[in-house]
Amino acid sequence: MKDFAAIDFETANNERSSVCSVGVVIVRDGEIVDKFYSLIKPEPEYYNYRCSQVHGLCAADTENAPIFPEVWKQIEPLIEGLPLVAHNKAFDESCLKAVFRVYQMDYPDYEFYCTCIASRKHWPGGHHNLDIIAARCGYDLKNHHHALADAEACAAIALEIL
Repeated sequence: MKDFAAIDFETANNERSSVCSVGVVIVRDGEIVDKFYSLIKPEPEYYNYRCSQVHGLCAADTENAPIFPEVWKQIEPLIEGLPLVAHNKAFDESCLKAVFRVYQMDYPDYEFYCTCIASRKHWPGGHHNLDIIAARCGYDLKNHHHALADAEACAAIALEIL
Protein backbone atom coordinates (compact mmCIF):
# COMPACT_ATOMS: atom_id res chain seq x y z
CA MET A 1 0.00 0.00 0.00
CA LYS A 2 1.53 3.31 -1.11
CA ASP A 3 -1.19 5.88 -0.26
CA PHE A 4 -2.91 5.93 3.12
CA ALA A 5 -3.36 7.76 6.41
CA ALA A 6 -2.20 5.98 9.56
CA ILE A 7 -4.29 7.06 12.54
CA ASP A 8 -4.15 6.48 16.28
CA PHE A 9 -6.39 7.61 19.12
CA GLU A 10 -5.86 7.67 22.86
CA THR A 11 -8.91 7.74 25.13
CA ALA A 12 -9.51 9.36 28.51
CA ASN A 13 -11.72 6.60 29.89
CA ASN A 14 -13.48 3.40 28.83
CA GLU A 15 -15.96 5.23 26.60
CA ARG A 16 -14.81 4.97 22.98
CA SER A 17 -16.01 8.54 22.37
CA SER A 18 -13.55 9.88 24.96
CA VAL A 19 -10.73 10.50 22.48
CA CYS A 20 -8.21 12.81 24.14
CA SER A 21 -5.51 12.80 21.49
CA VAL A 22 -5.07 11.87 17.85
CA GLY A 23 -2.07 11.28 15.63
CA VAL A 24 -2.23 11.04 11.84
CA VAL A 25 0.55 10.24 9.37
CA ILE A 26 -0.13 10.88 5.68
CA VAL A 27 1.66 8.58 3.22
CA ARG A 28 1.60 9.23 -0.52
CA ASP A 29 3.52 7.21 -3.07
CA GLY A 30 5.21 5.31 -0.22
CA GLU A 31 6.59 8.44 1.46
CA ILE A 32 5.48 10.24 4.60
CA VAL A 33 4.35 13.66 3.41
CA ASP A 34 2.55 15.07 6.44
CA LYS A 35 1.91 14.50 10.13
CA PHE A 36 -0.76 15.83 12.47
CA TYR A 37 -1.18 15.67 16.24
CA SER A 38 -3.68 17.25 18.56
CA LEU A 39 -4.97 16.97 22.06
CA ILE A 40 -8.77 16.80 22.20
CA LYS A 41 -11.20 17.65 24.99
CA PRO A 42 -12.71 14.21 25.68
CA GLU A 43 -16.43 13.44 25.74
CA PRO A 44 -17.35 12.42 28.37
CA GLU A 45 -14.81 14.68 30.01
CA TYR A 46 -13.17 12.62 32.72
CA TYR A 47 -10.05 10.47 32.95
CA ASN A 48 -9.78 7.11 34.58
CA TYR A 49 -6.57 6.06 36.29
CA ARG A 50 -5.78 3.18 33.95
CA CYS A 51 -6.01 5.25 30.77
CA SER A 52 -3.89 8.02 32.26
CA GLN A 53 -1.30 5.43 33.33
CA VAL A 54 -1.11 4.12 29.76
CA HIS A 55 -0.68 7.40 27.87
CA GLY A 56 0.25 9.89 30.58
CA LEU A 57 -2.52 12.39 29.79
CA CYS A 58 -4.86 13.85 32.40
CA ALA A 59 -7.64 16.45 32.64
CA ALA A 60 -5.18 19.33 33.00
CA ASP A 61 -3.65 18.43 29.62
CA THR A 62 -6.93 18.74 27.71
CA GLU A 63 -8.97 21.29 29.67
CA ASN A 64 -8.24 23.95 27.03
CA ALA A 65 -8.01 21.56 24.07
CA PRO A 66 -10.41 21.85 21.13
CA ILE A 67 -13.41 19.54 20.89
CA PHE A 68 -13.36 16.74 18.32
CA PRO A 69 -15.29 18.47 15.49
CA GLU A 70 -12.77 21.35 15.50
CA VAL A 71 -9.86 18.92 15.30
CA TRP A 72 -11.52 16.79 12.60
CA LYS A 73 -11.94 19.89 10.40
CA GLN A 74 -8.13 20.02 10.27
CA ILE A 75 -7.71 16.29 9.66
CA GLU A 76 -10.42 15.82 7.02
CA PRO A 77 -8.65 17.62 4.16
CA LEU A 78 -5.40 15.75 4.93
CA ILE A 79 -7.00 12.30 4.63
CA GLU A 80 -9.38 13.01 1.77
CA GLY A 81 -9.45 10.10 -0.67
CA LEU A 82 -7.11 7.96 1.45
CA PRO A 83 -7.84 4.70 3.23
CA LEU A 84 -7.19 4.76 6.97
CA VAL A 85 -4.80 2.34 8.62
CA ALA A 86 -4.58 1.54 12.33
CA HIS A 87 -2.88 -1.07 14.47
CA ASN A 88 -5.95 -2.73 15.98
CA LYS A 89 -8.48 -1.07 13.73
CA ALA A 90 -11.31 -2.45 15.88
CA PHE A 91 -10.36 0.06 18.58
CA ASP A 92 -9.51 3.12 16.48
CA GLU A 93 -12.40 2.70 14.06
CA SER A 94 -14.86 2.27 16.93
CA CYS A 95 -13.46 5.41 18.60
CA LEU A 96 -13.91 7.37 15.38
CA LYS A 97 -17.46 6.14 14.88
CA ALA A 98 -18.37 6.79 18.53
CA VAL A 99 -17.09 10.35 18.56
CA PHE A 100 -18.84 11.07 15.25
CA ARG A 101 -22.08 9.82 16.87
CA VAL A 102 -21.61 11.91 20.02
CA TYR A 103 -21.22 15.09 17.98
CA GLN A 104 -23.95 14.05 15.51
CA MET A 105 -21.56 14.23 12.57
CA ASP A 106 -22.19 12.26 9.36
CA TYR A 107 -19.71 9.39 9.28
CA PRO A 108 -18.31 9.03 5.73
CA ASP A 109 -17.72 5.25 6.02
CA TYR A 110 -13.94 5.40 5.80
CA GLU A 111 -12.10 2.46 4.30
CA PHE A 112 -10.05 1.04 7.21
CA TYR A 113 -7.14 -1.44 7.20
CA CYS A 114 -5.52 -3.11 10.18
CA THR A 115 -1.78 -3.64 10.55
CA CYS A 116 -2.38 -5.95 13.55
CA ILE A 117 -4.50 -8.34 11.46
CA ALA A 118 -1.95 -8.09 8.64
CA SER A 119 0.92 -8.86 11.03
CA ARG A 120 -0.87 -12.00 12.28
CA LYS A 121 -1.10 -13.21 8.68
CA HIS A 122 2.49 -12.19 7.92
CA TRP A 123 3.99 -13.63 11.15
CA PRO A 124 1.69 -16.31 12.60
CA GLY A 125 2.26 -16.91 16.29
CA GLY A 126 3.84 -14.73 18.91
CA HIS A 127 2.76 -11.35 20.14
CA HIS A 128 1.48 -8.66 17.80
CA ASN A 129 1.71 -5.56 19.98
CA LEU A 130 2.47 -2.37 18.10
CA ASP A 131 5.99 -1.99 19.50
CA ILE A 132 6.90 -5.63 18.74
CA ILE A 133 5.63 -5.52 15.15
CA ALA A 134 7.18 -2.10 14.56
CA ALA A 135 10.54 -3.53 15.65
CA ARG A 136 10.09 -6.49 13.26
CA CYS A 137 9.64 -3.91 10.50
CA GLY A 138 12.81 -2.08 11.51
CA TYR A 139 11.06 0.80 13.30
CA ASP A 140 12.13 1.77 16.82
CA LEU A 141 8.96 2.95 18.57
CA LYS A 142 9.86 5.48 21.20
CA ASN A 143 7.12 7.11 23.28
CA HIS A 144 4.64 4.24 22.87
CA HIS A 145 1.02 5.33 23.54
CA HIS A 146 1.63 8.86 22.28
CA ALA A 147 -0.89 9.08 19.44
CA LEU A 148 1.53 10.51 16.86
CA ALA A 149 4.35 8.11 17.77
CA ASP A 150 1.94 5.19 17.46
CA ALA A 151 0.61 6.48 14.12
CA GLU A 152 4.20 6.75 12.85
CA ALA A 153 4.90 3.16 13.91
CA CYS A 154 1.67 2.03 12.23
CA ALA A 155 2.70 3.80 9.02
CA ALA A 156 6.10 2.06 9.10
CA ILE A 157 4.40 -1.33 9.53
CA ALA A 158 1.89 -0.63 6.76
CA LEU A 159 4.67 0.33 4.36
CA GLU A 160 6.34 -3.04 5.07
CA ILE A 161 3.44 -5.49 5.06
CA LEU A 162 0.28 -3.98 3.53
